[in-house]
Amino acid sequence: MARIPYVDERELAGHHEILAEIHKLRPGRQRFSPLYRMLLNSPPVALGWLKFLTAIRMETQVPAMYRELIILRIGQMNQAEYEYQEHVPLSLAAGITQRQIDTLPQWRDSDAFDEGQRTVLAYIDAMTNDVTVPDPVFDAVRRLFDDRVVTEITAMIATFNLVSRFLVALQVRHGE
Repeated sequence: MARIPYVDERELAGHHEILAEIHKLRPGRQRFSPLYRMLLNSPPVALGWLKFLTAIRMETQVPAMYRELIILRIGQMNQAEYEYQEHVPLSLAAGITQRQIDTLPQWRDSDAFDEGQRTVLAYIDAMTNDVTVPDPVFDAVRRLFDDRVVTEITAMIATFNLVSRFLVALQVRHGE
């Protein structure tokens, strides 16, 4: 059970702009996810979150496989079960294998990941666990990607740490 109540969209009659924007940027959804139902406790935060996360997830040049690897690893590291569960199917669709998902907690000891994936995983771990990224870890990322993608991957890792911390603090659960 979440720590504060989820908002029902019917309670937001005066916030047509926000509801319309959510429906526009998240088409095909019949109802809001538990994450957005929690965010709607603050309509301005929900709208800002939506626009920012849409840019991070959908408007970068980061390949989908790396994006989903970032989200899964951060969800797993930060014990954000909702984030993790929501992205397993998206990860599989983006080309991550079930074996990679299964061995993600022990990725350093697994031969399931290629060198690019291992480079990104090391970057995720450094940013998430230590905040300060050692030069050799950053240099490996820098060799793999151009300035734009390095910027976007860095922003993506920082953002999904934010998401996981929000979900865990408020105990947002999958399926609620």
